[in-house]
Amino acid sequence: MGAQPQSKLAIPSAADALPGRKEKMLVPDRHFVNRRPLKPPFPVGLHQALFGMGCFWGAERLFWTKMGVFTTAVGYAGGLTPNPNYKEVCSGRTGHAEVVLVVYDPMLLPYSALLKMFWDNHDPTQGMRQGNDVGTQYRSAIYVYTPVQMREAEASRTLFEKSLRAAGFPAVTTEIADAPEFYYAEDYHQQYLAKNPSGYCGLAGTGVACPIPVRAA
Repeated sequence: MGAQPQSKLAIPSAADALPGRKEKMLVPDRHFVNRRPLKPPFPVGLHQALFGMGCFWGAERLFWTKMGVFTTAVGYAGGLTPNPNYKEVCSGRTGHAEVVLVVYDPMLLPYSALLKMFWDNHDPTQGMRQGNDVGTQYRSAIYVYTPVQMREAEASRTLFEKSLRAAGFPAVTTEIADAPEFYYAEDYHQQYLAKNPSGYCGLAGTGVACPIPVRAA
């Protein structure tokens, strides 16, 4: 096991990352709110999206309330440690971001609408933090599953950055990359704000609206 990195604001090297484990996280079969499957296989015709917007509790609630979303789950992605747990992710030694998996029906909800929700509801200029939540796990990220998602995500970032710069914000720091493996978070994190309605939600936008056109479903 390598030495602990000096800062939670830097992705660890492979030598410094925690080793993780082979065993997958045990999570419920069903979504706490809509009772649909939490894990694949999902019905034919549905697509997946993966977003990091800081603390995943509020981000997940944002998406599960949207018509056209089949199911949601929270977890970890974009790091080095296989099957990490929450404590490990918070240590800064896994490199993972807290993310929301969104399974949606593109006939009812276009990917562009999800992108607009993503950009409008957090600050993508803060690097390894969201507000008072500081660390690599709170970084802004879009992980894509198809070349079409990649093109739309990158185009939306370019458009929104122009609006943000005009409003005095710094450059967008959002990571956009092909979707890595998604590791489910612990049971108690899944649909946390439905189980704990008065729980913490750090979700907050910039006040600048993303100008991307939302393609009709």
